[in-house]
Amino acid sequence: QVQLVESGGGVVQSGGSLRLSCAASGSIFSLYAMGWYRQAPGKQRELVATITSGGRTNYADSVKGRFTISRDNAKNTVYLQMNSLKPEDTAVYYCNGAVRQCRACAEYNSWGQGTQVTVSS
Repeated sequence: QVQLVESGGGVVQSGGSLRLSCAASGSIFSLYAMGWYRQAPGKQRELVATITSGGRTNYADSVKGRFTISRDNAKNTVYLQMNSLKPEDTAVYYCNGAVRQCRACAEYNSWGQGTQVTVSS
C-alpha cells in the first residue's frame, strides 16, 4: 500500500503564506498526476491544483496567481505554496496521487489524511 502524508498546515493571518508538503511512501512503481484538494466545513471537496509527472499544472480559478504547485519526482513529494491567503481558503487540504505499484498493476488514486489550514481575518 502507498501512503501519502501531508504536512505544513497551520493558522495564518489573512495575506500570509504557507507551504504544504505531501510525501508518498511505500511500494511505488510509478507516481503519475498528483494534486491538492480542499474541503471547507459544510462544503464538498474541491480541486485546488494538480500537476502531472511531466510538470504540467492546473489550478482552480479561485487560487490562480496565489498558489503554486510543484513536485520533486526523486522524492515522490508534491508541494503547494500558498500566498496571499484569504479567510475563504480555510479548509482541510488533502493530497492525492495516481499510483501504480508494479508494471502490471492497475493505477489507483491514493489520498492523504489531510492537513488543516486556517486563515484568520
